[in-house]
Amino acid sequence: MERIPILQMGDLLLVTIQVDMHDQLALTLQDDLTEKIRSTSARGVLIDISALDIVDSFIGRMIATISSLARIMDATTVVVGMQPAVAITLVELGLTLSGVRTALNVERGMKLLQRTDEDEAAL
Repeated sequence: MERIPILQMGDLLLVTIQVDMHDQLALTLQDDLTEKIRSTSARGVLIDISALDIVDSFIGRMIATISSLARIMDATTVVVGMQPAVAITLVELGLTLSGVRTALNVERGMKLLQRTDEDEAAL
């Protein structure tokens, strides 16, 4: 079975999607990622979709669902590397990905996750 690797970097998880997503792979990623958040007590998830040229409505909803599941499990999700064509497609499909934080690239996404962690620690 095809799987997308999930790398642990301290209390953050890094997911780099390098293959075209199909529905079953997206569901498998959702299951794997929620299990990895649970088993590592991860505080943040960075999902790099820069290699994706196409995102359909199902994959868009799965990204939003993964973010919601992570949030329920006390982890922040940031999606990085969205291609302009993907953003346009998501808007045309009416998918706003509410609750999903985004950044232009991995570096900015990591800074956003670290800043979020610092903000929460101050509370």
